Amino acid sequence: MLRSCSALATLPFARQGAQNWKAWRVNGARVNKHLVDLSRFGANPQGGVSRVAFSDADIAGRRFVMDLMKEAGLTASIDPAGNIFGVRAGSQGSALPILFGSHIDSVPEGGNFDGDVGSCSAVEVAHTLAERGYHNRHPLHVVIWCDEESGLTGSRGFIGDLPTDEIERPGRDGVVLAEKIRRIGGDPARIVEARHGPGSIAAYVELHIEQGAILDERGINIGIVEGIVGIHHYDVTLRGFANHAGTTPMDRRQNAMLAAAELVLIVDRVVRSVEGRQVGTVGRLLVKPGAPNVIPGQVDLTVELRDLSTEKIERLWTQIHSEALATAKQYGVTLDYTLQHVNPPALSTPAVRQVIADAVHDLGLSSLSMPSGAGHDAQDLARIGPMGMIFVPSVKGISHSPLELTRPDDVTNGANVLLQTVLRLDQT
Repeated sequence: MLRSCSALATLPFARQGAQNWKAWRVNGARVNKHLVDLSRFGANPQGGVSRVAFSDADIAGRRFVMDLMKEAGLTASIDPAGNIFGVRAGSQGSALPILFGSHIDSVPEGGNFDGDVGSCSAVEVAHTLAERGYHNRHPLHVVIWCDEESGLTGSRGFIGDLPTDEIERPGRDGVVLAEKIRRIGGDPARIVEARHGPGSIAAYVELHIEQGAILDERGINIGIVEGIVGIHHYDVTLRGFANHAGTTPMDRRQNAMLAAAELVLIVDRVVRSVEGRQVGTVGRLLVKPGAPNVIPGQVDLTVELRDLSTEKIERLWTQIHSEALATAKQYGVTLDYTLQHVNPPALSTPAVRQVIADAVHDLGLSSLSMPSGAGHDAQDLARIGPMGMIFVPSVKGISHSPLELTRPDDVTNGANVLLQTVLRLDQT
């Protein structure tokens, strides 16, 4: 169990002699150089990377990171799910491992910082501890999760939430996931060996770029993540009547597109009407039959709602659905929906948040408690043990784009917070 912050402050550090471990800092120039070096794998003409999971660029980038791990004194290996682990053995055999890391795969035409900052910083923390001759009590595991961007594949495999039917199912590219995992050095036939249950880790900490503009616009150094938002996808079908666009009078139409347009506005208005940081989006719209001279007879769309509270998401949807039904009736259209996907919120552990806050304070940095609006591997790790996340600013809030940028000083700040967090956690 994690101790309180006041208890942490009084813990002995005898193994390190008289050294002032709170004064230890990462090599900022080195971690930023590693970020630049990593960006060469899958570099695209737009200035970002297309290092999609399981691609040749991803495989080359993974080899590069494993080499960095070895330089940092870690024992590097790949688990059956395809995750890379760099292990630094602990001095107390019964102590559970502390995990920290992120991912290096990108979206197509993505940026050079999403995932990479946390991954390179985790290796840098291990490198700094090796240079300091640190004797850690807990085993320290630097982890690079595979295929974060298209479904948290690696972290789900780690917690035993990667079903066999999914492993044997072809992806959109027609390639079976099992073959992809083998391509990067994993072994789907031994996937059970990758699985870890509740209580199997001491803690997981992930450093990541914010991917939003709050920290950058407010000039705040560090975000302390309260939790990763839950996501609900509601697939909605509006059915009217397809008819000739030239011969059907305006007062005799059952235009499904009009009801869909109203629904898009309802989502925006209802989500804005409640205090908080919840968000709502309609990002998929399929109009049938989709001809310019035919009145739309059917529209399929998806309403996505995100918040840290499942109850709030459900309340918002109840209001949206009620207003949408009334609007559909007005246009002579029917409305049906299914709750297609639910991703429950993953709250960070208060004790880990406090440890991060202590580290930020001692480093003299400013901070803000905030939710993560994007999904991360940390949400899976929260299902089996204590979890914390550290955010650093994203310039102008741009992410999943070649224009994605986190300044070198902010990378260094984040790596130092991660270093000091890991040191504190290792003392508990």
